[in-house]
Amino acid sequence: MFSEYSKEPLQKDRPMVSITISVPVDVMDSLRRIASITEFIEYQELIKSYINEGLRRDECRYSGISIARFIEALKQHGVPEIVIQQATWDLIESGTPQ
Repeated sequence: MFSEYSKEPLQKDRPMVSITISVPVDVMDSLRRIASITEFIEYQELIKSYINEGLRRDECRYSGISIARFIEALKQHGVPEIVIQQATWDLIESGTPQ
């Protein structure tokens, strides 16, 4: 139920585009500090990670519209509510968005 774009981060050597953004100095200081104490060697990688996390979260959130329709269709076809709830919780707990 995810868009095709959500699969792209799994591929290596994806095409890149450069962007320029202005951020406050204190934000840059924080990015550099957090990057230095985490697995990220450079703050640019940390920024990419933040963008990716937010983007994937929002893709999940907004793909919920079609998921809600799918759940309604299951109910109309007689799938018991408890089965739908259990399957939904299984997906949430597994953390796999497929």
